[in-house]
Amino acid sequence: MMMLTMTDTETIESPGVGPATEEGRAVSPSFAGKRLAREWQTIAAMVGCYCEGHHATKAALCPECRELLDYAAVRLERCRFGVEKPVCVKCPVHCYQPARREQAKAVMRYAGPRMLWRHPILSLRHWLDGFRKAPVVV
Repeated sequence: MMMLTMTDTETIESPGVGPATEEGRAVSPSFAGKRLAREWQTIAAMVGCYCEGHHATKAALCPECRELLDYAAVRLERCRFGVEKPVCVKCPVHCYQPARREQAKAVMRYAGPRMLWRHPILSLRHWLDGFRKAPVVV
């Protein structure tokens, strides 16, 4: 299981997301705010759900899904909107490469409905985040 750290005292486990290092434990990227950390937790849970359903993995992600999750982490860390980031579907700047974007869509199409049962709080928060206004591109 991957440990996601939101603050120094608060640690969240993300089921279905396996180790990314040889030590068997991965640390989530550091994010500027709770909103981005929650976005990371949501995408990590979705990728874990997708990988488990499509690639029959339980403890760790397959290399393809691990690469997508690593790519998503980099995109989140480098998001030009920072803590004001809207959900990706409402973002005026699409920073994913076209192939990665299609891969992320497939993951979200599969995992989205299942997230209601597996991670209802994350699903609700993500749905509420969808009502945020997208920042204006300057």
